[in-house]
Amino acid sequence: MKQIIGRKMGMTQVYGEDGTMYAVTVVEVLPNVVTQKKTNEKEGYASIQVGYEDKKEKNLNKCEKGIFTKANVSPKANLFELKGDEMNNFEVGANITVDLFNAGEQVDVIGTSKGRGFAGVIKRWGHKIGPKGHGSGYHRQMGSFANNGRCNNRVIPGKKMAGHMGNQSATVLNSIVVSVNLEQNYILLLGGVPGPKKSLIKIRSAIKPLDYPTKVGALMNREKLEADLRAKLEAEAKVKEEARAKKEAEEAAKKAAEEEARVKANAEKQAAEAKAKAEAEAAAAQAAEEAPKADDKKAE
Repeated sequence: MKQIIGRKMGMTQVYGEDGTMYAVTVVEVLPNVVTQKKTNEKEGYASIQVGYEDKKEKNLNKCEKGIFTKANVSPKANLFELKGDEMNNFEVGANITVDLFNAGEQVDVIGTSKGRGFAGVIKRWGHKIGPKGHGSGYHRQMGSFANNGRCNNRVIPGKKMAGHMGNQSATVLNSIVVSVNLEQNYILLLGGVPGPKKSLIKIRSAIKPLDYPTKVGALMNREKLEADLRAKLEAEAKVKEEARAKKEAEEAAKKAAEEEARVKANAEKQAAEAKAKAEAEAAAAQAAEEAPKADDKKAE
């Protein structure tokens, strides 16, 4: 049996490649450092003691300091015992990391449930309420304490009564490991797990695994998806830029052609005007030359 300690961080949702949404609990699993190894010969049972999360040395008492000094590891804030054949293979000082489990495995999650304070039997045990009429006088009480038979002199142990609710060990069986991330030290578990946020939990191999567990497909690779989307947007932007540049080039060519045609038309117009003016001046000069001759001829 494999076991590891982690801290519940909260819930979120992830998506599979087929678009399926999975509600998951994010569990931070920092390296579990083995601080002591217990054996059948000395302690009477086999297990390992692990420390979770660092602690300042000035906050240690002498007993704790002796444990960590003997193991030659940095001081730890929380100590747990883990049992199992696989766990006995770890030596003192070794790190147990989140890759102890693989995606798709069935695990049991043990934690401390949220404390609900003093609760009545309706909330604590789900008993049925009494009539809601104003005259009934019985709404949310615990009901009769009488027993059938000769044991009516006492309340039988196990009677469901009002009292403290929650804040006790709770186990969720056959949770599915959705994803394991060794780089960022977290594990995603399908569904909820006992306890409030930031509470410590124990993850172990399932003791009663299901024959047909929930199938969780490969998760959507967010980085790859973002890279593909970024590449697609860049390609679209490039196509748009090329189209814009082509359009601007066409507009510039069209404008240059229009300008060239306008300049050519103006040149032709000016040439025509100059030609007409020259012809007019030539005609006027010829007329001026012929006028004296006509006057002389008339005088004769």
